[in-house]
Amino acid sequence: MDVLLLGASGRIGHRIADELLSRGHTVTGVSRSGHVDGIDDPDFETVAIDATNEVDVADLAEGHDAVASALGPGEDEDVDVLVEMSEAVVAGMRDAGVDRLVWTGGAGGLYVGPDTRLVETEDFPEDWVPIARAAIDAYDVISAADDLEWTYVAPAALIEPGERTGEYRTAEGELVADDDGESYISMEDFAVAFVDELESGDHVHTYLGTGY
Repeated sequence: MDVLLLGASGRIGHRIADELLSRGHTVTGVSRSGHVDGIDDPDFETVAIDATNEVDVADLAEGHDAVASALGPGEDEDVDVLVEMSEAVVAGMRDAGVDRLVWTGGAGGLYVGPDTRLVETEDFPEDWVPIARAAIDAYDVISAADDLEWTYVAPAALIEPGERTGEYRTAEGELVADDDGESYISMEDFAVAFVDELESGDHVHTYLGTGY
Protein backbone atom coordinates (compact mmCIF):
# COMPACT_ATOMS: atom_id res chain seq x y z
CA MET A 1 0.00 0.00 0.00
CA ASP A 2 1.21 3.51 -0.82
CA VAL A 3 0.36 5.65 2.22
CA LEU A 4 0.46 9.41 2.69
CA LEU A 5 1.25 9.95 6.39
CA LEU A 6 0.48 13.42 7.73
CA GLY A 7 2.27 14.42 10.92
CA ALA A 8 5.04 11.88 10.41
CA SER A 9 7.62 13.67 12.56
CA GLY A 10 5.61 13.55 15.79
CA ARG A 11 6.06 10.89 18.43
CA ILE A 12 2.99 8.92 17.34
CA GLY A 13 3.43 9.67 13.63
CA HIS A 14 7.01 8.44 13.70
CA ARG A 15 5.92 5.15 15.25
CA ILE A 16 3.14 4.75 12.67
CA ALA A 17 5.73 5.30 9.93
CA ASP A 18 7.99 2.66 11.48
CA GLU A 19 5.09 0.20 11.71
CA LEU A 20 4.00 0.80 8.12
CA LEU A 21 7.52 0.36 6.79
CA SER A 22 8.09 -2.81 8.82
CA ARG A 23 5.09 -4.32 7.01
CA GLY A 24 6.36 -3.45 3.56
CA HIS A 25 4.26 -0.38 2.80
CA THR A 26 5.55 2.66 0.94
CA VAL A 27 5.22 5.87 2.96
CA THR A 28 5.29 9.54 2.06
CA GLY A 29 5.87 11.30 5.37
CA VAL A 30 4.62 14.85 5.75
CA SER A 31 5.94 17.29 8.33
CA ARG A 32 6.02 21.06 8.68
CA SER A 33 9.77 21.12 8.01
CA GLY A 34 9.87 18.37 5.42
CA HIS A 35 12.25 16.38 7.61
CA VAL A 36 11.66 13.26 9.70
CA ASP A 37 14.67 12.21 11.74
CA GLY A 38 15.60 8.62 12.47
CA ILE A 39 14.07 6.82 9.49
CA ASP A 40 16.40 5.51 6.82
CA ASP A 41 14.35 3.37 4.43
CA PRO A 42 14.17 3.37 0.63
CA ASP A 43 10.37 3.13 0.86
CA PHE A 44 10.14 6.35 2.87
CA GLU A 45 10.27 9.88 1.51
CA THR A 46 9.53 13.16 3.23
CA VAL A 47 7.86 16.36 2.08
CA ALA A 48 6.65 19.60 3.63
CA ILE A 49 3.12 20.89 3.01
CA ASP A 50 0.57 23.03 4.80
CA ALA A 51 -1.99 20.55 6.13
CA THR A 52 -4.58 23.32 6.35
CA ASN A 53 -4.36 23.90 2.59
CA GLU A 54 -6.83 21.79 0.60
CA VAL A 55 -4.90 22.22 -2.66
CA ASP A 56 -1.60 21.12 -1.12
CA VAL A 57 -3.25 18.05 0.40
CA ALA A 58 -4.96 17.15 -2.88
CA ASP A 59 -1.79 17.50 -4.93
CA LEU A 60 0.17 15.27 -2.58
CA ALA A 61 -2.57 12.72 -1.92
CA GLU A 62 -3.13 11.98 -5.59
CA GLY A 63 -1.87 8.51 -6.48
CA HIS A 64 -1.80 7.23 -2.91
CA ASP A 65 -3.93 4.32 -1.73
CA ALA A 66 -4.73 5.88 1.64
CA VAL A 67 -4.15 8.88 3.87
CA ALA A 68 -3.08 8.36 7.48
CA SER A 69 -3.06 11.26 9.90
CA ALA A 70 -1.19 11.84 13.13
CA LEU A 71 -1.71 15.58 12.87
CA GLY A 72 -1.75 17.81 15.91
CA PRO A 73 -1.29 21.50 16.67
CA GLY A 74 2.24 22.82 17.01
CA GLU A 75 3.40 24.45 20.21
CA ASP A 76 2.69 27.92 18.80
CA GLU A 77 -0.66 27.05 17.19
CA ASP A 78 -4.21 27.37 18.43
CA VAL A 79 -5.77 23.96 19.07
CA ASP A 80 -8.59 24.81 16.66
CA VAL A 81 -6.12 24.29 13.81
CA LEU A 82 -7.15 20.64 14.14
CA VAL A 83 -10.53 21.55 12.67
CA GLU A 84 -8.90 23.44 9.79
CA MET A 85 -6.69 20.43 9.13
CA SER A 86 -9.60 17.99 9.13
CA GLU A 87 -11.55 20.19 6.72
CA ALA A 88 -8.56 20.53 4.37
CA VAL A 89 -7.74 16.82 4.45
CA VAL A 90 -11.32 15.76 3.73
CA ALA A 91 -11.65 18.26 0.88
CA GLY A 92 -8.20 17.46 -0.50
CA MET A 93 -8.88 13.73 -0.52
CA ARG A 94 -12.10 14.29 -2.42
CA ASP A 95 -10.26 16.39 -4.97
CA ALA A 96 -7.56 13.72 -5.31
CA GLY A 97 -10.00 10.81 -5.57
CA VAL A 98 -8.57 9.03 -2.51
CA ASP A 99 -11.22 7.63 -0.18
CA ARG A 100 -9.43 5.74 2.64
CA LEU A 101 -8.60 7.84 5.70
CA VAL A 102 -7.39 6.72 9.13
CA TRP A 103 -7.09 9.58 11.61
CA THR A 104 -5.36 9.65 14.98
CA GLY A 105 -8.01 11.10 17.26
CA GLY A 106 -8.35 11.93 20.92
CA ALA A 107 -9.61 9.86 23.81
CA GLY A 108 -11.63 12.76 25.22
CA GLY A 109 -14.59 12.07 22.97
CA LEU A 110 -14.88 8.41 23.95
CA TYR A 111 -17.76 7.43 26.21
CA VAL A 112 -17.18 6.17 29.74
CA GLY A 113 -20.90 5.85 30.46
CA PRO A 114 -24.21 6.01 28.60
CA ASP A 115 -24.22 9.82 28.39
CA THR A 116 -20.73 10.79 29.52
CA ARG A 117 -17.60 11.35 27.48
CA LEU A 118 -14.17 11.16 29.07
CA VAL A 119 -13.66 14.92 28.67
CA GLU A 120 -16.81 15.49 30.76
CA THR A 121 -15.58 13.55 33.80
CA GLU A 122 -14.39 15.28 36.97
CA ASP A 123 -10.90 13.77 36.79
CA PHE A 124 -10.18 14.92 33.25
CA PRO A 125 -7.28 17.43 33.44
CA GLU A 126 -8.52 20.98 32.89
CA ASP A 127 -5.47 21.84 30.78
CA TRP A 128 -6.38 19.12 28.32
CA VAL A 129 -9.98 20.21 27.77
CA PRO A 130 -9.32 22.65 24.86
CA ILE A 131 -7.39 20.09 22.78
CA ALA A 132 -9.96 17.41 23.61
CA ARG A 133 -12.81 19.66 22.48
CA ALA A 134 -10.93 20.58 19.30
CA ALA A 135 -10.36 16.88 18.55
CA ILE A 136 -14.09 16.24 18.96
CA ASP A 137 -14.83 19.09 16.55
CA ALA A 138 -12.39 17.56 14.06
CA TYR A 139 -14.13 14.23 14.48
CA ASP A 140 -17.44 15.91 13.62
CA VAL A 141 -15.93 17.11 10.34
CA ILE A 142 -14.53 13.68 9.48
CA SER A 143 -17.62 11.73 10.50
CA ALA A 144 -19.79 13.86 8.21
CA ALA A 145 -17.75 12.69 5.21
CA ASP A 146 -19.92 9.70 4.33
CA ASP A 147 -18.28 9.45 0.91
CA LEU A 148 -14.90 8.64 2.50
CA GLU A 149 -13.93 5.34 4.13
CA TRP A 150 -12.76 6.98 7.33
CA THR A 151 -11.80 5.51 10.69
CA TYR A 152 -11.06 7.72 13.70
CA VAL A 153 -8.65 5.80 15.95
CA ALA A 154 -8.20 7.07 19.50
CA PRO A 155 -5.70 5.98 22.14
CA ALA A 156 -6.41 5.13 25.75
CA ALA A 157 -6.65 7.92 28.34
CA LEU A 158 -2.88 7.64 28.84
CA ILE A 159 -0.50 7.02 25.95
CA GLU A 160 3.27 7.05 26.39
CA PRO A 161 6.39 5.66 24.71
CA GLY A 162 6.83 2.04 25.70
CA GLU A 163 7.03 -1.52 24.48
CA ARG A 164 5.64 -2.96 21.26
CA THR A 165 3.81 -6.09 22.38
CA GLY A 166 1.38 -6.36 19.46
CA GLU A 167 -1.44 -6.80 21.98
CA TYR A 168 -4.36 -4.40 22.43
CA ARG A 169 -8.14 -4.25 22.66
CA THR A 170 -10.62 -2.01 20.85
CA ALA A 171 -14.10 -0.67 21.54
CA GLU A 172 -16.39 1.28 19.23
CA GLY A 173 -16.97 4.73 20.68
CA GLU A 174 -15.94 3.72 24.21
CA LEU A 175 -12.84 4.18 26.33
CA VAL A 176 -10.85 0.96 26.72
CA ALA A 177 -9.87 0.33 30.35
CA ASP A 178 -8.70 -2.68 32.34
CA ASP A 179 -10.45 -4.35 35.28
CA ASP A 180 -8.98 -1.76 37.65
CA GLY A 181 -10.32 1.11 35.56
CA GLU A 182 -6.89 2.03 34.19
CA SER A 183 -6.80 3.15 30.57
CA TYR A 184 -3.37 2.94 28.96
CA ILE A 185 -1.58 2.00 25.74
CA SER A 186 1.99 2.42 24.56
CA MET A 187 2.62 4.54 21.49
CA GLU A 188 4.15 1.48 19.87
CA ASP A 189 1.04 -0.66 20.33
CA PHE A 190 -1.21 2.23 19.31
CA ALA A 191 0.74 2.27 16.03
CA VAL A 192 0.09 -1.47 15.68
CA ALA A 193 -3.64 -0.96 16.19
CA PHE A 194 -3.66 1.99 13.80
CA VAL A 195 -1.93 0.13 10.98
CA ASP A 196 -4.00 -3.01 11.59
CA GLU A 197 -7.12 -0.93 10.99
CA LEU A 198 -5.62 0.80 7.96
CA GLU A 199 -4.90 -2.59 6.42
CA SER A 200 -8.12 -4.37 7.37
CA GLY A 201 -10.77 -1.68 7.10
CA ASP A 202 -12.78 -3.54 9.74
CA HIS A 203 -14.08 -0.37 11.39
CA VAL A 204 -14.99 2.03 8.61
CA HIS A 205 -17.12 4.97 9.80
CA THR A 206 -16.16 4.25 13.41
CA TYR A 207 -14.71 6.18 16.36
CA LEU A 208 -12.45 3.37 17.60
CA GLY A 209 -11.00 3.32 21.10
CA THR A 210 -7.81 1.37 21.78
CA GLY A 211 -6.06 0.20 24.94
CA TYR A 212 -5.02 -2.82 26.97
